[in-house]
Amino acid sequence: MKTRLVKHPHWDPAATPTFWVNHASRLLMRHIAQRLRPLGFGLAYLPVVMAIQENGPLLQKHLAELANVEQPTMAALLGRMERDGLIQRVPHPSDKRACLISLSAKAKAQLPSAKMRLQAVAEQATSGFSKEECAAIIGLMRRMIDNLDQTAED
Repeated sequence: MKTRLVKHPHWDPAATPTFWVNHASRLLMRHIAQRLRPLGFGLAYLPVVMAIQENGPLLQKHLAELANVEQPTMAALLGRMERDGLIQRVPHPSDKRACLISLSAKAKAQLPSAKMRLQAVAEQATSGFSKEECAAIIGLMRRMIDNLDQTAED
């Protein structure tokens, strides 16, 4: 009896946009981490820092919703941020069980430099791109995210 070999279609990851999105994302994360580390900021801290900066002191529950993470993940993240001196917890004025989370003086002082460093990485990544090309990339990435968000909800 002869064994038949089943031929599988060749898969070339580099021929898919998702391969390149992932590769670019990893490089961006590495560059951002290198630039933020000297300031005491971690990449994961940014959604929390930006949410507090935009909204003022918030409950942990609201931060988790805004950052789109689960409560246990947010609790661990806030623990690290508190350890690093970037946030402070103040008892809620009307709910003794809850705390409002705000940025520390250290975080507020470092934030302008962090934003400049993030902008520098963005400029490096898009060096030589026209405004139209940047707008096209943003539009395509938003469509990809929408496609994946819709799939996740189904």
